[in-house]
Order: sequence, then structure tokens, then C-alpha cells
Amino acid sequence: MALWLYRLGRFTFRHKWWIIGAWVAIVVALGVLTSALAPKFATDFSLPGTDSDRAMSVMKTDFPAQNDQLLKASTTIVVQADDGLANHTEQIDALAAKARTLPEVVDPQAIANPVTVAEANPAMAARVLSPDGTVGLIQIQQDIPRQDLTPADMAEFEDLLAEFRGNGLQVEGTGALMQVFEPGGAAELLGFAIAFIVMIVAFGALIAAFIPIVTGVLGVGITMLLVTLSAKIIDVQQSATTIITMLGIAVSIDYALFIVSRYRSELNLGGSREAAAGRAVGTAGSAVCFAGLTVVVAVSALAVVGIPFITQMGIAAALAVVIAVLGAITLIPALLGAFGRFAFKPRIPGLHHGDEPDSAPSNGLRFARQLTRHPLPWAIGGLVVLVIAAIPMTNMELGMGSTTDKEYAATQLLQHGFGEGVNGALMIVVSDADGGNVTTAADDVVAHVKTLDNVANTTTLTWIGNGANPANPQAGATTALISVIPELSPSGPETQHLMEQIREYATTSPDGATVNVGGQTAIMADISSKLSSALIPFLVVVVGLAFIILMIVFRSLLVPLIATVGFLFSVCATFGATVWIFQEGHWGLIAHTKPLIAFLPIFMVGVVFGLAMDYQVFLVTRMREEYVHDVPAKESVIIGYQHGARVVASAAVIMISVFAAFMLSSDTTAKMMGFALAAAVFFDAFIIRMVVVPAVITLLGDAAWKLPGWLNRLLPDVDVEGTAIRKIPIEPEADPSAGQPVVV
Repeated sequence: MALWLYRLGRFTFRHKWWIIGAWVAIVVALGVLTSALAPKFATDFSLPGTDSDRAMSVMKTDFPAQNDQLLKASTTIVVQADDGLANHTEQIDALAAKARTLPEVVDPQAIANPVTVAEANPAMAARVLSPDGTVGLIQIQQDIPRQDLTPADMAEFEDLLAEFRGNGLQVEGTGALMQVFEPGGAAELLGFAIAFIVMIVAFGALIAAFIPIVTGVLGVGITMLLVTLSAKIIDVQQSATTIITMLGIAVSIDYALFIVSRYRSELNLGGSREAAAGRAVGTAGSAVCFAGLTVVVAVSALAVVGIPFITQMGIAAALAVVIAVLGAITLIPALLGAFGRFAFKPRIPGLHHGDEPDSAPSNGLRFARQLTRHPLPWAIGGLVVLVIAAIPMTNMELGMGSTTDKEYAATQLLQHGFGEGVNGALMIVVSDADGGNVTTAADDVVAHVKTLDNVANTTTLTWIGNGANPANPQAGATTALISVIPELSPSGPETQHLMEQIREYATTSPDGATVNVGGQTAIMADISSKLSSALIPFLVVVVGLAFIILMIVFRSLLVPLIATVGFLFSVCATFGATVWIFQEGHWGLIAHTKPLIAFLPIFMVGVVFGLAMDYQVFLVTRMREEYVHDVPAKESVIIGYQHGARVVASAAVIMISVFAAFMLSSDTTAKMMGFALAAAVFFDAFIIRMVVVPAVITLLGDAAWKLPGWLNRLLPDVDVEGTAIRKIPIEPEADPSAGQPVVV
């Protein structure tokens, strides 16, 4: 493999303009196709095999209007006054009148002062006005799909709320117009900026620092366009694109950084730039390919969860990584060829430039000598730090709430006036497999639900049918729909228990009807359940496949084992730190504490395990490369650390910066994801990969690199160390005009 990559590196370096042109042409062609075809992301949300998915399927067929409305924008204005809403009639009337002017309102007359509605229709009073008359609801239905709402729509609505807030009246909003997805930009730009600064420090030159940025932009652009285009053929949800910028930028820059650094090292050995590019791609490129493969395995394994949008996120992430690898082994050498002898110009005074001899003292060399001199204390110390960080993990809670931080004030008012569950209704669907009348079964379900705890609307609880007569839809109904409003939080354990009680009753219903529970609250609960049940199978698949890949790379059993066990320590430390800040509220980073988002553990494990193995491959392959070329075990750790530590540290800082930049988001979930990924990379790169792993390998000595003979014969020899390349003589620069000595 190394020899093949060596030839590829030389080929792309030699035909640089064709390669660069091909990459640019692909971006342009995909952009034109996307613009011409105008693909749209899917709006349907499914959880195959779950009770909520079956309920939503029945609703889609038998209650199309209600199902359609669930997909359309529905927003609630919550008004509150300590002295009673009746004392603010003029202000609330003006608010309702202004709300009717919002785009595509379905029933403007339904947008009215809750006090007026309660007086005109006492039966509706409990739904719009709190018993003490201090909290009221104004419902807004719009004929706009939720995903089509824009940040401008949200801004207009927030301005509306602010206009009528004051004079003793509190006005807040919750629902679709407060949950609009705000496109990123600031986080990505900040990540790029920090990455550029880090690479200037790493290379000591401007042009070399610019090269990985180019590959990152092109790689992420191609991936985003491909995923968008695929929506024209298959159902793809927009959530699939969220991981592309976060992971695609980071790995593209990391892999480019590794190739460019190795190219600079190979230049220092003398010979032509073309040969140096070939050697860099043949050695570092091999590590990049296998590092990328571990990330692809890790994120693709998200498919075992069985949730379509998470599967799509995993596939999109895998595609981003594949394109990042292709960019590293083709576009990078082409760009190095295009810049030629100017690649490492202009040099930045006062910074190391990477052309110092191996014997020159450096921080990496000094630390490696100290680490290998006392490996046991360093290994124990690193693990103790992670264990301490992991302690808060014992209190970890997982949740799947759908409300945003902007809705917090409104939800507090709802809790005070109506109960927390007013916006988290459980949608019960009662149907007959033979198409028979469901009146008796529906009445029985309603009667049973009224006896359960945590039901807020027992006095008004009833069912609607799909009968042919709009005036009396219960007559001849073959399917019934019951909306149950829980008293307590939709994401709380009490509501989860209520849903389980209804589903348990469904299995013992004496009427022979089928009973399913759907709605957003049930969907979120089913997502959490599937995520929890899939975590162990996911870990088995990811760790098992990655272990095999690492055995092939390192020709060892112990090194992959160390890598895997170390990752478990860093993951536990990350969970502990995330719980400490976001669930327990330390350091004041968030205004409102909340449980960890339910998909964070499995998502973080998938992404960070792949990245952790990246750093393992980047750092330890150089150690093995020296060891297999007859360098003593301890010395090989020092040399490998000296050459790899700076690159791995730079790559980790870039990755941390890209992830941490997402903490700029106003949304706590985005902050949580960004913090968790950044913390995981910090713990794993700087403590596990750069302290614990080299310390343990030093303690093991020659035993670290042993592999049973029978297993050695079974595993393919991929020559990651570039043994075949070392046999190729270093040829002089072919172009005399380029100068005799190679100046870096």
C-alpha cells in the first residue's frame, strides 16, 4: 500500500494543475447540478419498528388534517399578569390583532384575547385561561411547514412579543416560531481562523498554513453538495448535514496537516520535491488512510441504532471523512507542487520551522525523554486525572426535550398556569384491524386513561373519529384519536411512566382493537429508548472493527488494546465534565441546566473514537516505523514522539477549536455538543495519546510490538511503515533551475 501511495503522490505532484483543476471542476459541477435540480430535504420523520411510528402512520392515513397540522407551524403566545389578564384587555387585544398579520395564518379569528374567549365559550376556558386568570394562551396556526420557517420569521415574531411586553404584562412565546433552525457561520469561521493560526505556529510559514484550509473548504463543499443532491433521489433529512461542517472541517485540516508536515520532514533528507511528496504520501498517507478508515467505521456504525436521521448523519460523516482522505493524498501533493519552493515561505521569525535537525532540542524531545525515564508515574497520573474528571458521571441523566432556551420563560409560565405538559400531548390512536367500529374500544381507552395519574385534561378528555360525517365524526369511525395532556414535563419520568401505562393497557385491551401512542412526546421517548438499547451493540461493532484495523496497522495485540482502554477513560472523563457543567450548572456557562441530550453518548462515542484512533495512528505509527527499522523500543518511542507530538498537538488544538466554537451558539444543546466533543478530544489527545499511551508502550518494551505468528500470517501486510519506500534511493532535484540545495 505504501508503495502504491508513493506513486500516487508523485503522480499528483507532477500533474498538479490537472488534479487541482479536477477538484475545482467537481465543486463547480456539483454546485450547478444542485442549483438546477433544487433538491429538497425530507420532512417526514420515522422511527421504524416503534409504537410511535405506527401511531403516526395511522394518523397520516386516517387523520390527514391533524397529521398535516403536526407538520405545520404551530406557535403559542403566553401572556401573564399578576393583577389578572382582565386588567390588560386593550394591550392583549392589540397583541392578538398584530399576531393575525403573521404570514399564512390559518384561522385569524381564532387568534384572540384568552379572557374574551373564556367568557364567550366557558367550555374552552380551561384550555386558554388559567383558573386564577393570570396566565392565558393565544394559539397561532400557520399554513407553513415547520422546516420552511426562516430566522427572519422568528425575528419578526420576537419583535412582536417585545412590542407588547411591559406595563405589568409578560409576553412570551413557545412552539414552531421559537424553534427555527439558525444556520451557522460564526462557529465555522472562528474554527477556520484558529486553525490557520495554529498551522502558522506549526509550520512557521504562511503558505503552508494556507494549504490545509483550501482542502478543508473544498472537501466540506463537495460533501455538502453530494448530500444535498442525494435528497433528489432518496429521503434525506437536513439534520444529516449538521455533522459535515463540524467533522469535515476538522478531519480535512488534520489530515492535510499530517501530510504537509511529513513532506517538510522528507524535504530535509534532500532530493527532489516530487520524490519528497511521494515519500510523504507513501508514509503519512498510509497512516491517514487507516486513520480515516477507523473514523468511517465508527460513524458508519451509527446505523446500528436504527433511527434514520442518525443513520444519515453517520453516512454523511463517513462521506466527509472519505473525501478528506482523498483530498489529503491527491489534492495536497498537487498544491505542494503548485507552490513549489515557495510552499514554506514566508518564514515567520521566532517560530520553529520544522527544518531543524533531529538532534536539536525541542519541547517534544524533552518531554519524551522525561516521560520514558519515569513512565509509570506519568501513566498513573494521567489516569488519575481522568478518573477524577469522571466522578460526576455517576449522576448523569439523559433526556430528549424539544424546547429551546428561548422558550424557557414561556414554559415556566405554562407550568405555573396550566401544567408543564400542555404542549406535550400524547396522541393515542385506536384502530380496528378489520375496519370495524371502534366506538366501544375508544370509550374504554378514554375511561381507562382518566383513571391514570399525571393526566391534566381528564374533564375534557374525549376522542374524535374518522367517520364520513364531519358533523359527527364518531359515527361509523374505524379509527379514533385521543389527545392526552400530561400534567408534568413531557420529558420527565412521570410522563414516560404514563405513556408506558397506556401502552401496557393496549396489550390487554378486551375489545381487540389496536392502541398506539404517538405525538412528539412519544417520539422523543422512543428515540431515547432506541438510543439506550443500541449503545452496547454499537460499542461492540465499533471497537471490534477498529481493533482489527489497528492490529493490521501496528502488527500488535497490546497496542490496540491500550488504545481502546485509554479511550474508555477519556469518554468517562468527558461525560463527567459535561454533567458537571451542563447538568449541575458549574462555572455558569449556561443559564438553564438540563439533562444530557439522549443521543450525545452514542454520537460522541462514534465521532470521538474515530478521532482518537486518528491520533493513535499518527503518533504510534512513527514509533513502530522506527522500531521495525532496528531502533530499540524505548528510543523508538522517543523518536516517534519527537516527530509526531507537534503535529498531533496541533491537530488536536484545531479539532478542539472547531468543536468549542459551537459553544458560541445560543442553544444549550449546541453548546453541549460542542463542549463534549472538544473536551473528549482534549482528554484523549493530550492525556491518553500523548501521555498514557507512550508511557505504557515504554513500560512494555519489545512486548508491545509482538503478535502471535499464526495471527501475523493471517493479517495482510499493508506496510504502513513504508519499508518498500526506504529502499528507493533519494534522487536529486530533476530541475536544475530549482536550485542545488533544497531550501525549506
